[in-house]
Formats: sequence, C-alpha cells, structure tokens
Amino acid sequence: MSIAEGLMQILEDQAKTQCYSQVKTIWLEVGPLSAVEPEALLFCFDAVARGTLAENAQLKIIELPGMAWCMQCNQSVAITQRYDACHQCGSYQLTVTQGDELRIKELEVE
Repeated sequence: MSIAEGLMQILEDQAKTQCYSQVKTIWLEVGPLSAVEPEALLFCFDAVARGTLAENAQLKIIELPGMAWCMQCNQSVAITQRYDACHQCGSYQLTVTQGDELRIKELEVE
C-alpha cells in the first residue's frame, strides 16, 4: 500500500510541475529483485487512486528480468532472486546489474 501511495504522491507532485490534470496510463518497470508483488501493487493502486487525478488510470507493469555479473566466469547471467548461484559455474560471487528496479517509465496524461 505504501508503494502505491508513494506512486500517487509522485503523480500529484509532477502534475503541479508539468501542468496536467488527469493521468490516463502509467507504465511502471518492476524487477523481480525489487521486493514488489505486481498483483498486490495493482490492487492497492486502484484503491489509492479513487478520487484523484489517476482515478481511471491504467497501471501497466513492465516486468524486467533479473541479471547479475558473475565475478568467477565473467559472464552476465539471469537470476530470479538474490543470492542465486551462477548457472554457468555455480559461483555465488554475483553482482546484481538489473532486476531491482521500481521506476515510472512513462506516463500518458491530459
């Protein structure tokens, strides 16, 4: 719920700055390592958006893959959760490079 409320605060702040009065569509990038459950966020956003400039807005979630750099085999590998092992060499010396994002990619406004 707090993430949906934070998203609404960003929309309201930007509405003042960018001079728009209605949000039609929000594209939100969410990675699997961000600790955000997309279905829960969709549900909470609908509740938080009632009576606001985003009341009938569509929240479209773009799910990004988790990626990490393996320091042992010098490969970029896909991961689904933190502390996964490298599927190439089995090492746990991975540095997350993608998948922990939670950001607004694009807005459609009036």
